[in-house]
Amino acid sequence: MDDMNWNIASIMEEMVTTTKKLEKGYETLQQIDTVDVATTPKDLVWQQDMVKMFHYRRDTPPKCATPVLVSFAMLNRQDVLDLQQDRSLMKKLIDEGLDVYIMDWGYPTKADRYITMEDYIDGYMNDAIDFIRRTHKVNKIHKMGICQAGTYSMMYAALYPEKLKTLTTYVAPFDFSTQACILYKWAKYIDVDAMVDTLGIIPGEMIDSSFGMLKPSMNISKYLGIMDSLDDKNKMLNFLRMEHWKSDLPAITGEMYRKYIKDLFRDNKLIKGTMELGGRRIDLKKVTMPFLNVYATEDNIIPNESTRTIMPYLGSTDKKEYPFPGGHIGVFVGGKSQKELAPAVAKWVIERC
Repeated sequence: MDDMNWNIASIMEEMVTTTKKLEKGYETLQQIDTVDVATTPKDLVWQQDMVKMFHYRRDTPPKCATPVLVSFAMLNRQDVLDLQQDRSLMKKLIDEGLDVYIMDWGYPTKADRYITMEDYIDGYMNDAIDFIRRTHKVNKIHKMGICQAGTYSMMYAALYPEKLKTLTTYVAPFDFSTQACILYKWAKYIDVDAMVDTLGIIPGEMIDSSFGMLKPSMNISKYLGIMDSLDDKNKMLNFLRMEHWKSDLPAITGEMYRKYIKDLFRDNKLIKGTMELGGRRIDLKKVTMPFLNVYATEDNIIPNESTRTIMPYLGSTDKKEYPFPGGHIGVFVGGKSQKELAPAVAKWVIERC
C-alpha cells in the first residue's frame, strides 16, 4: 500500500512539473512573433521558370576571385544552409572569404511534372553557371553540391569539366548498391512508374515520411528534449527554425523522380558507367578538377559506403575526403560544422583559386 501511495504521489508530482513546463512554454511562445530563417543578405540575380539564383552580399573583397555556386537537394529547401546567424554554413563560407551564389529550386507544381533530370542539370544548373561565368568574366567557377545536388553536380562535372575549377560535395550519394540503409532497400522496389503516372509530381510529405521511418525514435526524442528548454527563448527559436525548415517541403517533378529512382537507386548506373543524360554517357573519368568529398561519419540517411565509393572512379589526381564527425544534418547546422568544417572547406577552395 505504501508503494502504491508513493507511485501516485510520484505521478502527481510529474504531472505538476510537466504542467509548469507547458505554462512556461506558452509564455515563451507568446514572446516569439516570427521565426526567421535564411537571413544572411543576398540578392536575386537570375531566374528561369521556378528556379532562382541568389548572390550573397559581401562587405569586403573575397579572398578568392573565382565565385562559388552552392546547390542543395531538391527534396528540401536550401534555407537550412543559412538557418540562423550562428548556425549558417553560407555565412561562415562568406566570412572565410568566398564569393557565394546559391540555387533555389523553387516549388514544382503539377504543371512541372514533365521537367526532367536533363532540364535540371543541362538546363537550370548549366544556365546559372554560364550566367556567373559571364558576370565575373571567368571560364571556370567553384561548384558545391549537397546531398542529391552533390550527385547532380558530379554528373555536371563529368559533362562540363571545362567550366569547373573545383568540385566539393557534401554527404552525397553516388553508389546505390549498398544495403547499409533501409531507404536504399525500399527505393529499389518502389513502383515509380505507378507513382509518377498517377500523381504527376511527388508530394514532399510523401518523401519526408520515408525519411522519418529511418529512425522513428528521433521523432519522439526531439519533442521530449525540447520540454526542458520551453522557458529558454533562444533554444525555442532554434527548435522552431529547424521545424519550420523540415515542414517546408517542395514537391518533386515526376519525370526527374522517375529517372532518379530507376537509373540511380535501382540500376546504380552512375558507378557502373552506364548513366546517360540527354543521350550522353556520364564518364566519371572526365571529372578531372580538384575534388573534395565531405561525408558524415554517423550519417543514417546517406551511408558512407554510398559516398566514399566514388573516389577511384574519378579522373582527378587532386582529390580528398573529409570525414565529418556527426550526422547528415549536422554537416549543415552543427557547431562543429561552423568551427571546423566550413573554414576547412573554404581554405581548400582558396588554395585552388
